[in-house]
Amino acid sequence: MSKFVVVCGLDGSGKSTQATLLAKWLRSKNKRALLTREPTESQIGNLIRRILRCDFKVSPCSLQLLFAADRADHLEREIEPALNKEKIVVSDRYILSSLAYGSLEVELDFLKKINSGFREPDLTLIIDTPPHVCIERMRRCKTHMELFENEEKMKEIRKNYLALKGYFPNAFIVEGDKKKEEVFDRIKEILEEENL
Repeated sequence: MSKFVVVCGLDGSGKSTQATLLAKWLRSKNKRALLTREPTESQIGNLIRRILRCDFKVSPCSLQLLFAADRADHLEREIEPALNKEKIVVSDRYILSSLAYGSLEVELDFLKKINSGFREPDLTLIIDTPPHVCIERMRRCKTHMELFENEEKMKEIRKNYLALKGYFPNAFIVEGDKKKEEVFDRIKEILEEENL
């Protein structure tokens, strides 16, 4: 049974950790799971990462168009083929991240429009962690902060995520300011409630 599950949240929220735990847990239940992420490892994804590291600048609109291009390629190259093989796809970031982050500087309606043709996820998990906790976590494991990684921007992005919860059906907010095992216990509860 193919399903498309998205895990999103602020940088430092624990979303990557939870996406990894989820894919491992699904495999332990003898389910075929693909763990993937955005930006991808493609040339477009690598270009996006360089922009996020502030290696060079592009306009906010150009950056969001690059995210959409990366997503189109991601769907065609990885997500759709895996779903066609009856796999559960777990993606670390997807459309909701573009809307939450991108709308800091680009019109939300434009972002919705450029992402409107893409597949909707079957389940979206928003890992909600306070920005100051995210910053503390990132300072422990990163050598430099990226484009969106300051507390004021992150407060706005968090508000955007919470406001966008209803954009896709089956979206759940998961409290991320706990031990990773406790956060994952809540995720497992949601998956069981959703028969995944």
